Amino acid sequence: MVLVRQEIGDVLRDFRLQKGRTLRQVASKASVALGYLSEVERGQKEASSEILASVADALDTPISVIMHEVGDRIAVLEGVSVVPDSLPDELVAEFDADMMVR
Repeated sequence: MVLVRQEIGDVLRDFRLQKGRTLRQVASKASVALGYLSEVERGQKEASSEILASVADALDTPISVIMHEVGDRIAVLEGVSVVPDSLPDELVAEFDADMMVR
C-alpha cells in the first residue's frame, strides 16, 4: 500500500537536502516545531495543507512543485508507466466547447 504521508515526507526531505538546509533551519523559517517536521519527513505524521505550505515557502519551492513530485513518485510505485504533464488536445477542445455553451 502506498502511504501518501511517506512520499510527502521523502519529497520534503529531498528538497531540503537539495537546498543544503538543515531540519532546524527549515523548521524555524516555517514556524514548525523541529520534532514535528522530523516526524513529517519520516512519514510518521500527516501534515496539514497549512504546514505543507509553510514548509514549501521555507524551502523557496512552490507547493505545486512539491506535490507534482509526490504524484510522480506515487505513480511509479503504482506502476503507472506514463504520467502526462499536459492534457490531450482533444480533451482541451472538448472543455473549451463546453465552456462556450455555458
